[in-house]
Amino acid sequence: MSDATLCVHHPEVSSEGYASLAVPTHRASTIVYPDGESFLNRAARGADGYTYGLHGTPTTRTLAEQISRLHGGARTLIVPSGQAAVALTTLALLVPGERVLIPDNVYPPVRSLCAEFLAPRGIDHAVYDPMIGAGIGEIIDARTRLLWIEAPGSGSMEVPDVPALIAAAKARGAYVGCDNTWATALLFKPLEHGADIVAEALTKYVGGHSDLLLGSITVADMALHARLHALLAALGIGVSPDECALALRGIETMPVRLAHVGRVAEDFARRLAARADLAAVRHPALADSPGHAAFRRDFKGGSGLFSVVLPAKACERLGSALSELKIFAIGASWGGTRSLVAPMEIAPLRTATRWPYDGPVLRISIGLEDPAELWDDLTALLDRLTS
Repeated sequence: MSDATLCVHHPEVSSEGYASLAVPTHRASTIVYPDGESFLNRAARGADGYTYGLHGTPTTRTLAEQISRLHGGARTLIVPSGQAAVALTTLALLVPGERVLIPDNVYPPVRSLCAEFLAPRGIDHAVYDPMIGAGIGEIIDARTRLLWIEAPGSGSMEVPDVPALIAAAKARGAYVGCDNTWATALLFKPLEHGADIVAEALTKYVGGHSDLLLGSITVADMALHARLHALLAALGIGVSPDECALALRGIETMPVRLAHVGRVAEDFARRLAARADLAAVRHPALADSPGHAAFRRDFKGGSGLFSVVLPAKACERLGSALSELKIFAIGASWGGTRSLVAPMEIAPLRTATRWPYDGPVLRISIGLEDPAELWDDLTALLDRLTS
């Protein structure tokens, strides 16, 4: 072979005796075939076969299978973000003339998806009280194809009665999807309660280090997998194996991280609940937090995210007070090693139910810093906001 050919054709080297604990990162656009017949019959490989890099490599498939096993699902598809997981689910299941129900505590971009993208294309939506429970059956009509659940709402921290919602939807022939990002499969498994689809932002606790964007869609049966797989192929949606490799690394430590941040977050929430100068503390483990009974019944524990409702007067000093933080960072995401705070306004978003507070919400994501230093920084912030 000439030097030019030798530069392109890699030599085969022995892998005998080589074993690594790390999952290899397989990068590929083109998948080559051993012979002409294999290429001509490539469609027979099916959804689980390798035909083109966009549709998966062994790295992406390893992550997908690991998540499927954690949830007890039939298959998982890896997508570019948590919002993509929600959007692609609705696009795969709904056609013009049908309707999706979304909870009043849903991730705000989902509202935008429904109002600004689905509605102009003939797909209707309605917003329901997340605490409605079995009463959801009264608003599921013949056009309702999908009931969407968020457990809990990532700002309001309301925990719905997931089994009751699912039972009512199933009785009326609707699919059920659940955003399970807050809990992950370690703390709650929606498929075990009858959900058809679980969506998660792997960006958060699975990645765990604030350095990747990924989402997952785990389905209960292969028919749903086929519909979603076909949609992703038609839209040309795939993910980077490098990001999947980061997620595979992060998922190994997720149980330890989640247990730690869960303990610290609950401890902080209980201590803050004793303060008389806060309007409310929203953490599912607190007895007065909406959905506490459902949380105790259905969840194995809490994660590191909870909310504090500030008095209305805090609005005027919020910016300056946040700027004095020393340990917490200010950011809208969560689930990484660094602790974060994010001010939120929930009341303007509610359309089915009234948010009972006038002041801003401070969403708190606990990371891996020293808890004592975090507590001092957080209480100093709250003192500045309430004094």
